[in-house]
Amino acid sequence: MKTIGLLGGMSWESTASHYRAINDGIRKTLGGLHSAKLCLYSVDFEEIETLQQQGRWDDAGVILARAAQSVEAGGADFLLLCTNTMHKVVPAIEAAISIPLLHIADATAEQLVNDNVSKVGLLGTQFTMAQDFYKGRLTNRYGIDVLVPHEQEQIIVHNIIYSELCMGRVTDESREQYLDIIDQLAIRGAEVIILGCTEIGLLVKPYHTSVSLYDTTTLHAERAVSMALHR
Repeated sequence: MKTIGLLGGMSWESTASHYRAINDGIRKTLGGLHSAKLCLYSVDFEEIETLQQQGRWDDAGVILARAAQSVEAGGADFLLLCTNTMHKVVPAIEAAISIPLLHIADATAEQLVNDNVSKVGLLGTQFTMAQDFYKGRLTNRYGIDVLVPHEQEQIIVHNIIYSELCMGRVTDESREQYLDIIDQLAIRGAEVIILGCTEIGLLVKPYHTSVSLYDTTTLHAERAVSMALHR
């Protein structure tokens, strides 16, 4: 079994979901008392979030690149960045390490392609929804058409992530707002919805809506289990 490197803490709530999903996958595959071999570095999200809001992405990239080097030094065979938004600085991280990085958008897109999905709705932070580092990868590498909520809806989605989900708060009111936005994306032609922020799966579950949901945390973890056990 390979050792999985996790770079998390953005937020720790979603990193815990990554950790659980990976270990569940190993146990289901191997049985018995098996669990994943993991090396985890968890950053202080307050520091990263401040740099996000200030637009200081290069500085955030330096912090995460150094953290990734620590994960590699700890014995990881490959790396997962346990957040969608900070994949914006993946080039800086990849330049700093010699082990492969399993990109969360690739893990998601591969499943979409396997399921013959060509048009998706994307929920995430406003950085992820409005900028091209994530949407562009889905479109340019995999030919997937990406719809995002309208600007005012993006603000709602973004604010709930930072003011509630990252703080461990899950409310019915916020869930209903998300479900309304999901319905609007489906009306506009989205075949499925990508939960493109690792916290959203804490709020919206498949049984809450008739629209198919692709939880990036789950897909990322499943792909990590496959890589860890590949011989």
